[in-house]
Amino acid sequence: MAGKAGKQNRPRKADKDEEEQPLQAVLVADSFNRRFFPISKDQPRALLPLANVSMIDYTLEFLTSTGVQETFVFCCWMSSKIKEHLLKSKWCRPTSPNVVHVITSDLYRSLGDVLRDVDAKALVRSDFLLVYGDVVSNIDVSQALLEHKQRRKLDKNVSVMTMIFKESPPGHKTRCEDDDIIVAMDSKSKRILHYQRAQALKKLHFPMNIFHSGSDEFEIRFDLLDCHISICSPQVAELFTDNFDYQTKNDFVRGLLVNEEILGNQIHMHVTKDGYGARVSNLLMYDQVSSDMIRRWIYPITPEANFADQEGQSCTHSRHNVYREPGVSLGHGSQMEENVLIGRNTVIGANCTISNTVIGANCVIGDNVTLDRAYIWNKVRIANDVKVKQSVICDNVKVKHGVVLNEQCVLAYNLKNMKLRLFYKHVHVKGLVLNADPESDSESEVSEGSHDLGSHPASPELDDVKVFQNEVHGTLQRGLDENIGCDNLVLEINSLKYAYNISLKEVMQILIRVVLEFPFHQQGAQISTAQYSSHLLPLLKKWAPVFKNYVKRPQDQMDCLASMEEVFLERETHWAALVKVLMSMYQLEILEEEGIMHWFNQSSTTDKSQQLRKNQGVRFFKL
Repeated sequence: MAGKAGKQNRPRKADKDEEEQPLQAVLVADSFNRRFFPISKDQPRALLPLANVSMIDYTLEFLTSTGVQETFVFCCWMSSKIKEHLLKSKWCRPTSPNVVHVITSDLYRSLGDVLRDVDAKALVRSDFLLVYGDVVSNIDVSQALLEHKQRRKLDKNVSVMTMIFKESPPGHKTRCEDDDIIVAMDSKSKRILHYQRAQALKKLHFPMNIFHSGSDEFEIRFDLLDCHISICSPQVAELFTDNFDYQTKNDFVRGLLVNEEILGNQIHMHVTKDGYGARVSNLLMYDQVSSDMIRRWIYPITPEANFADQEGQSCTHSRHNVYREPGVSLGHGSQMEENVLIGRNTVIGANCTISNTVIGANCVIGDNVTLDRAYIWNKVRIANDVKVKQSVICDNVKVKHGVVLNEQCVLAYNLKNMKLRLFYKHVHVKGLVLNADPESDSESEVSEGSHDLGSHPASPELDDVKVFQNEVHGTLQRGLDENIGCDNLVLEINSLKYAYNISLKEVMQILIRVVLEFPFHQQGAQISTAQYSSHLLPLLKKWAPVFKNYVKRPQDQMDCLASMEEVFLERETHWAALVKVLMSMYQLEILEEEGIMHWFNQSSTTDKSQQLRKNQGVRFFKL
């Protein structure tokens, strides 16, 4: 539900001096999604290396080359790492033409929260650029800025945003399917009349008002790539404040188009045929933008330019787009075929074949290794006879002899304790070391303490569900130790859910089991029922918001109660505590009376389950 009408006529002290104000930018260094998980669990997306340079450095380079003189970087997830990186970078030196301010908060949950904070702090004094920290671009936006300012001169409060698009035919590799859009525009004024995401749509619906908009000529276009670069007036932040249901840019655009006649605000667009602009919004886009960088499609932003001015980052460029940083050692018979970047102090063994690949710093590559469209980050150790194709290997991973990584695998940070011969498509693994079993060429063997998220079943020694349960327990324990808020706990649990491909039902059941068994892990298995209850009930109260995030429907309550029953059937000596748990969850509004009574009166249960229900404490609850 939208808030009050926009305050488009709100007086601003800086209006008279707006023309003289330096160009500002708002850079959102958080994506507010988990498309890069499990990688982004250990490192924020803005700091992930792309061609051995952090993504946020590309965004800041683009802003600086555009003429931005002041940038506000907003961080939420792992904000301390982003702040530390920027403070050590050239962007925070006294000589930097672009003054960077880092603003952190754990309360940011969306772009809307960021822009409402921009308005509350009155940070912007005139038109500003709005970008995310994973945008890579060399587009010249000076013409778009000029057009935006001319429209604002004619009527200051009408045109509030100009969106930058690049002509790009459907199916082009730099177009992300998640961002495919249909745009209807006035051909003369470039005003956006209709804006709609086209992902998975089989039919398109256009409101009749665009045909009666008074435009002599309009276009419906599906050949545009959203560069995720927007020129905004100060009213944009105010409109986000006035309409609290605006959480994303899409919410904002749709809201203004629907209420255009009421509020009088308009959104325009600028279409360019030149330059490069893309957002690294997922791993497929990471692959494509990295490839474009190595192939020099983003000139003058190229690997040898060292625009980030990082010590030891300079490299040489030779034929077939082969880049080598200082200290690289190449073994006898090894070939770097084309489009290869090798980081400083990396050692490559003999008879290796490397193409379309980026290798980070201080890596050791063994003999007879084949790398094709591989992204090897820093301090990786790869043994002999390994094959990697279109996959990402993060920092400090050890890949041992004979391992094969097929397309679209991700090995996250610091992998250990794993033996595996072959990885299949769409595998995401965290916390493991790969080691091929020399005695088995066809079967995958997973050692204790590890997990495989591929399409093949994991070893029964420790399956994904058990590993997920251990991760949830560790998350809640860290939440207690560090006093982490429930919202952040939910984010972490949801991230683990996607990483281990766990259903919502399983998440809720495992969460119940972990919490109910928490006192036994803390106090030991021999604690009395009274000690168990006194330890558990405060935890239920503390984590009630976490439970409420997963227990919403009547069926969720039945699944929750079934999981509770399963736990207590294994702990017969503590049956008397069940009534206190039920009463607590009822008072915390996690469970409802109807759900509890329906569970209690179930007839299709085992004799032991019926005995549990007939326990004196539970019968007292019924009375």
